[in-house]
Amino acid sequence: MRKEKSALTEKQIVEAVCKGHHEGQTEMVCRYADRVFAMIVRQVNDVMDAQELTQDTFLRAFSHIGSYDARRASLSTWLCRIAYRLTLDFQKRRRPQIISMEDSEVWQTDISDEQLEAELSTGREERICRLEQIMDELPDDERMLLTLYYFEDLPLAEIAYIMGTEAGPLAKRLYRIRRKLYKKLKEDEREI
Repeated sequence: MRKEKSALTEKQIVEAVCKGHHEGQTEMVCRYADRVFAMIVRQVNDVMDAQELTQDTFLRAFSHIGSYDARRASLSTWLCRIAYRLTLDFQKRRRPQIISMEDSEVWQTDISDEQLEAELSTGREERICRLEQIMDELPDDERMLLTLYYFEDLPLAEIAYIMGTEAGPLAKRLYRIRRKLYKKLKEDEREI
């Protein structure tokens, strides 16, 4: 039996949650839980932890619904921002600190953004698997940026809101991270 889609708008959902109506909370969870869970599970790689973090995201959203501002972001993006912060906090508690590799003269490969995109998005299955392994070695916030950009297919403006930064510097950071992935992939291929 398929559940019919609710006719409630985001505004009506927020108003219902603000008033403490269970129906508003249920509708928020039904509408956005899959997206929040998908974003989290790509970061923590454990379904149970991802489910718990998803639940924590909605509990936090319910208790802080008064701070939601529809002029700044959609409800979905606001929930992703909460999930992002909770996931990073969780990872800091669970994972040893990984220090990001700094840009050095080795990283100053002169390659355009388009060339990077082509190099990183094409290849054999083994190459794609290696890219995923390299991504797992990145610091949590860098992995989250790649997840939001490539897997969630969000525009930089939304990612900037979720991560609490500006789109311009975020685009430069994304380029540096992709360049780092490219260099590591090329090093691995030379070793083979």
